[in-house]
Amino acid sequence: MKIFLDTIGCRLNQAEIEHMARQFRAAGHEIVASADHAEMAVVNTCAVTTQAASDSRGKIRTIARAGVEEIVATGCWTSLQPKEAAALPNVKHVVTNDKKDLLVPSALNLEPATFDLEPIDRTPIPGLHRRTRAFIKVQDGCDNKCTFCITTVARGEGRSRPLADVIADINAALAGDSKEIVLTGVHLGSWIQDIGNHHLRDLVKAILRETDVQRLRLSSLEPWDLDADFFSLWEDKRLMPHLHLPLQSGSESTLRRMARKTTPESFRELVNAARAVVPDVAITTDIIAGFPGETEEEFAETLDFVKEMQFTGGHVFSYSSRPGTGAARMKGQVKPELRKRRNRILQEAIEESARSYREKFIGQTMSVLWESTTEYGEYGWRMEGWSGNYLRVSATAPSPRWNEVDEVALEQVNGEKVLGVIR
Repeated sequence: MKIFLDTIGCRLNQAEIEHMARQFRAAGHEIVASADHAEMAVVNTCAVTTQAASDSRGKIRTIARAGVEEIVATGCWTSLQPKEAAALPNVKHVVTNDKKDLLVPSALNLEPATFDLEPIDRTPIPGLHRRTRAFIKVQDGCDNKCTFCITTVARGEGRSRPLADVIADINAALAGDSKEIVLTGVHLGSWIQDIGNHHLRDLVKAILRETDVQRLRLSSLEPWDLDADFFSLWEDKRLMPHLHLPLQSGSESTLRRMARKTTPESFRELVNAARAVVPDVAITTDIIAGFPGETEEEFAETLDFVKEMQFTGGHVFSYSSRPGTGAARMKGQVKPELRKRRNRILQEAIEESARSYREKFIGQTMSVLWESTTEYGEYGWRMEGWSGNYLRVSATAPSPRWNEVDEVALEQVNGEKVLGVIR
């Protein structure tokens, strides 16, 4: 059977859809790049914002219009709105997050015990999700109660995967020629704390010690899970110099309403500690604009703090009220047009510091993993990929070099990309 896989939202969703691809292939089925050629489709939905929920519904409708008669809906939006998901066209199976691990055998009417993934190397999903980087899920769920977050409702309590399972997934990805491994989870920094007295640093050390990974990257990390000693891990150059630390607000009073376990001062200390050990580390973040009750003074505090931190990139979200969260019931909801204006101002501030960061590396040579290739007429092929510190780099090559790592001389900043020449 030909199966189309699609996902909306976070890297954890991407990791899960890649795992499903391995399971479908292990059962003898083919993963196709387009819904036009599929007999079954699986959509891993998202609900982090109202737009993400809308995009999830839109994906399912688009796949149905392409002629796929059997659609499996799963993920966060599906878990929160199972009846609405079941009512969408051609949805034959609704699988909530708590049953997602059994999605593939359930959809194929097979016993879970019949699956043996060991012989199946990780192969990139064709089409839009054909990633060179392999996203490896190490935990799910979250015990934090941030008042804006619907993901904790959709994903449930924190649950860690055993070290042996994570190592096995990484080795399968490496056997499939993955050059970079990205560890992901809802609350990555809490790994193993629900079942043992260990820390994420122990997982990172084990991966670096027990596998032949060339490039290891960590996805989003909550700042309160880290201390200054954590950054000593970067003595191993296989660990990519990039940290994504969600700030959400630079105002201490707003952070309290969000129930975030950090303050601007502790966040500042953490960033300074990281930069002291890894001077050129890329630090990206998430910010929410227009959180309920956010005054002009609180917004100004956030803007000033964002400028001070000199982030190398980030996502700014206009606050999106999610039913079932504490923030949805708060007084002082900020008008949508004001949220959008504050969003734009914050984006401009982050882009200014990101541009300055990119310009620092002009004239240097850096290793780049190529993630996309397109024909470029007489010039050969246009390559795009990521440096270790998460610069988006573009260069030309006489032949396609997808999933290869090259040394690239960085010559010019062009918008959000850096143009370079392969050495």
